[in-house]
Amino acid sequence: MVEPAEFDKFADELAYREMRTRNISASGESPDFFDEYKIRDAAQALEASGTSPQRILDFGCGVGNSIPYFRKYFPDAALTCTDVSSRSLELCGSRYPGRERYVQIAGERLAFADNTFDMTFSACVFHHIDHAVHARWLAELKRVTAIGGTLFIFEHNPWNPLTVSAIRSCPLDENAQLIDARTFARRVAAAGWSDVAVRFRIFFPHMLAKLRVLEPYLTAVPLGAQYYVSGRKPA
Repeated sequence: MVEPAEFDKFADELAYREMRTRNISASGESPDFFDEYKIRDAAQALEASGTSPQRILDFGCGVGNSIPYFRKYFPDAALTCTDVSSRSLELCGSRYPGRERYVQIAGERLAFADNTFDMTFSACVFHHIDHAVHARWLAELKRVTAIGGTLFIFEHNPWNPLTVSAIRSCPLDENAQLIDARTFARRVAAAGWSDVAVRFRIFFPHMLAKLRVLEPYLTAVPLGAQYYVSGRKPA
């Protein structure tokens, strides 16, 4: 896993937001746009399957940018946020006081019992984790997810040149190892998840936002700025 100090140094709300804003400037969108669409996508996918998770894990929550959108799209769910950075978790609690639970990741095992969560979510975390241990963490996420529970992992697409440029210029991503979507999907399947699927996201910048109505038809095209891999824990 990533050393906590690597992220403790970025755990300042204003500086972190300014850094993200600079690095996504080519999109014409704010960081909030990227934070919200991920949770909305997960909510829409679950709604289409008739699923309503009551216990959600945010693996690698950072400074809590997803929390307002979990509250918006999953208002009745109990949210647990985890991260290696204790400073980030402290900032989560101060930014968004409420009923969320915060648990620091320490060592190679999550501090939860088997089958604890109905939905496990991770946003742009795995490119910070050494590829050699992806299998172990994907298996650990499966362990703490309930049978029939769902996985959503969002990542940056290394086939998108604007994404690659933004990652290369971002201090937070100085040690990033981007992951090809198909390769990552195979790792998820190899870890024991079923119904594994890949969907590419965010094809048009803000200036072409009217064209985003086409994006539901482009999810198989490997050129979006980001993608997500979903899966289900089998019986």
